[in-house]
Amino acid sequence: MRKHIQIIVTTLCLLTTVFSWAQERDKDTLDTNVINVVKPYTPSISDAFKVKETPSLDDDVTATKKDIEYNIFSIPVASTFTPAKGKAAVLDKQKAPKLYDNYASLGFGSYTSILGEVYLNHAISRTENVGGYFSHHSSQGGIDDLLVDDNFYDTKMQATYGQNNRDMSWNVNLGGLHQMYNWYGLDQLRFTEADAQGLDVGHTFYGVHVGGDVAFEDSYVDKGTVLFRYFGDDNGSGENHFNAKISSDIAISDFEINAELTIDYLGGSFDRNYITNNELKYGNFNIGLAPTYQLIQEDLTLDLGVTLVYLNDTEAGDNKFYVYPNISASYRVVDELVIAYGGIKGGLIQNTYYSFAQDNPFVSPTLGIMPTDQQYHAFLGLKGKISNSMGYNIKGAYIAENDKALFRNNLIPFGFDLNETYQYGNSFGVVYDNVSTFSFGGELNVDVNRNFTLSLAADYFIYDTKYEAEAWNLPNLKASLFMDYQISDKWFAGASLFYEGEREALSGFQTIDNPLFPSLLNPTQQVTLDGFFDANAHVGYHINDRLSVYAKANNIAGQNYQRWVNYPVQGFQALAGATYKFDF
Repeated sequence: MRKHIQIIVTTLCLLTTVFSWAQERDKDTLDTNVINVVKPYTPSISDAFKVKETPSLDDDVTATKKDIEYNIFSIPVASTFTPAKGKAAVLDKQKAPKLYDNYASLGFGSYTSILGEVYLNHAISRTENVGGYFSHHSSQGGIDDLLVDDNFYDTKMQATYGQNNRDMSWNVNLGGLHQMYNWYGLDQLRFTEADAQGLDVGHTFYGVHVGGDVAFEDSYVDKGTVLFRYFGDDNGSGENHFNAKISSDIAISDFEINAELTIDYLGGSFDRNYITNNELKYGNFNIGLAPTYQLIQEDLTLDLGVTLVYLNDTEAGDNKFYVYPNISASYRVVDELVIAYGGIKGGLIQNTYYSFAQDNPFVSPTLGIMPTDQQYHAFLGLKGKISNSMGYNIKGAYIAENDKALFRNNLIPFGFDLNETYQYGNSFGVVYDNVSTFSFGGELNVDVNRNFTLSLAADYFIYDTKYEAEAWNLPNLKASLFMDYQISDKWFAGASLFYEGEREALSGFQTIDNPLFPSLLNPTQQVTLDGFFDANAHVGYHINDRLSVYAKANNIAGQNYQRWVNYPVQGFQALAGATYKFDF
């Protein structure tokens, strides 16, 4: 114990001696100079240094982590579970409908109507096919308060043969028509049942045509069409019409121009004119060339072209040369949602007895036939899609035409014997005038799904004539609605509605420059035909994939409106029938 105390005392004494010596040494070497501070210290960014996130180690030995190994002691366990094999879900597949190449339809209805159609198509080989169609529509008439018969029938047929080869495809067709109508629109303000007693107002049209078309692959000529038609009636009238078109793409330097060459010949005659027994002859030959260059840049498509036409009037011996614009453009403003389009075009329109008789079957066989000079047709519009199932088209147009054909009621020849059944104010002639037409309208197409479609269209027209008092028999408004609905796999239905606005017509007596029959004794009367609304509907049922039955109702509102002056139409009409599809 005493030894420990001695050691502690000795250590304390030693530490006291060392500490005292250190203080004395510092006191002897302390510098007493004065330090003058010139400027306070101002730190800067460059004085700072960044501490490294991962400092470098200068140790000679760097410790490394030791890998750790894990061992699992598994013990097998017996199990009776057996997983089932995977099985894909089964989708309900819709059976593909059987498509047939041929069908026949036959229906009967009110006014003793018969409606029949047959369409045939048969593949002879992989490259050859033959086909044809036959259509018939007739009625025994029965419109109330008429003075003469109003029955009619319309029969058309055509046979076709075609080949589809590697470098060329072509087909030819041969057809004909037979039509019978009555000039039943007697002016009942001026004629009575006694005047119509024994009057046969029936007249017949007939015709035959042969034609064809051809398309080439990798050739200077792209395609071509040709048609020859003979058309006549039972009043001694006859007409021959030949038309051929050839289309080709011509490469000039780095440009490619599409050119269409047209050759058209028309010749015909009528036994007499409306007033006298002098024969009427008409005919012309024209040849046209329409080159077009198409420019496509991103959203813009521009067609630049011109149409050149040479006309030779073979009866009058006159020659004329026409130049028409052929320009159109479209621009995608917003993809498929908004597409702006417009253009200005023109052309020489070939009028024929056949085209007049198909538009108005009550024309008299005393027509003057000449072409219409459509100087220009300017149009502008917007079209596109509102949604995936709805599309629209808003449009406006201005058309300037010289010698535009207008149907005008033939006036009653005053002071002449009525020795023709079409001279009772019950037939129509053709007058020509320079007419300007301004129109605007729109269309809306809705495809809700593949089972329901709807289409709406309306157009409003404003006419300006140069010589005639009115644009005879041209409506100021046209509107239509079409609807189709596949109710189920078996049932289907549809409807169509038409509205046609007011038209201006002329009736009365023929004015004759004769002192014995002054004009005051031959008054004419301008008649305004009311607009009419025509609603139609149909419904059908598929008995099986071959046989279907249907029912139709036309003019549901039962309006006895006048499509032409003094020509009321049939009222409410009902028809039922069946359609059968088959293969050879």
